[in-house]
Amino acid sequence: MTTYYDLYDSPVGELLFLSDGTALTDLHMTAGKYVPASSGHWQRNSALTVFEQTKRELDAYFAGKLRGFTVPLAPRGTEFQKRAWIALTKIPFGETRTYGQQAHAMGQPTAVRAVGAANGKNPIGIIVPCHRVIGANGTLTGYAGGLHNKAFLLKLEGIL
Repeated sequence: MTTYYDLYDSPVGELLFLSDGTALTDLHMTAGKYVPASSGHWQRNSALTVFEQTKRELDAYFAGKLRGFTVPLAPRGTEFQKRAWIALTKIPFGETRTYGQQAHAMGQPTAVRAVGAANGKNPIGIIVPCHRVIGANGTLTGYAGGLHNKAFLLKLEGIL
C-alpha cells in the first residue's frame, strides 16, 4: 500500500502530511516527537486533493479565519486511542479541557493517564486538537510539538 506525503511550512514549523490517498492519516511537526520515519513506500504528491484541502484549511486557521476543520481523517491507532482522539475533536475552538475532563467525557473517569498517553500519540496534530488539553492545575503540559507551539496555538485561539 502506498502512503502519500507532503510538507507544509507553517507558523509552528514544517509539517509532514501523510495520506492513504483519500484521507489525512498523519499531520506531524517535523521537529516534534513521534514523527514517523520515512518509508520506501512513501510517495510525494503535493497535488493530492486531501493535501490541497489540508493546506487551505491550515492557511485559514493560522490566519484566524477558520475554527473547525472538515478535511477527511483516518488516524491509525488502538480503539482506546481513537476514542480519545474523537473526544479531542469535540473540544470547541477557543476552549480547553483537562485530561480528567477528557477521560470523564469518554465515560472512563479513572483513565486520566491512559488519556494523556493516547493524546501524546495523536497522529493528526492541530486538526485533532490535543493542544487544547491542559493540566488539572491549568498549566501547559506535554505536547509532542513542543510546549512553545502549544502556547502559540492556544494564543492563536484566544485562550492565552
